[in-house]
Amino acid sequence: METRINLFENPVAATFFKRFANAGLVIQQSSLPYSVQELVSLRASQINGCGWCIDMHTKEATAAGESAVRLHLVAAWRESTVFTEAERAALAFAEEGTRLADAHHGVSDETWAQVRKHFDDDQVAALICQVGLINAANRFAVIAHQSGGSYEAGSFAAALG
Repeated sequence: METRINLFENPVAATFFKRFANAGLVIQQSSLPYSVQELVSLRASQINGCGWCIDMHTKEATAAGESAVRLHLVAAWRESTVFTEAERAALAFAEEGTRLADAHHGVSDETWAQVRKHFDDDQVAALICQVGLINAANRFAVIAHQSGGSYEAGSFAAALG
């Protein structure tokens, strides 16, 4: 699959992505643990079939010290023992917030209660923003046919510098 357009070289898209990345900085600087941010981004990207974002978030999480075992098990988090209750709540939230058309109810009351049990108001707000942001990013990359495999940790931030 060949990339349709380089969104980082197009002046309109590049300007947009700098602003988009600045929105992401708000989440990164929040009290929501970085590991949760990356796990959520990875899971939503898996659901949406975004190879570029899967590549990026796997490598960024690895660079931040995340274990290969946990990254390999994100797609099967319900059938694994390596995630905390809080991470499991965030992963369920990410799935339900990503599969809006499939779920018909959005985020369930049960999942919302689990998220509220483990995260404070600022962290919940950041989690909501993270799910929205990664779903938007997945759509950009999938539409443009950005392929995974060549991403190097830190290069997204450097490209938007």
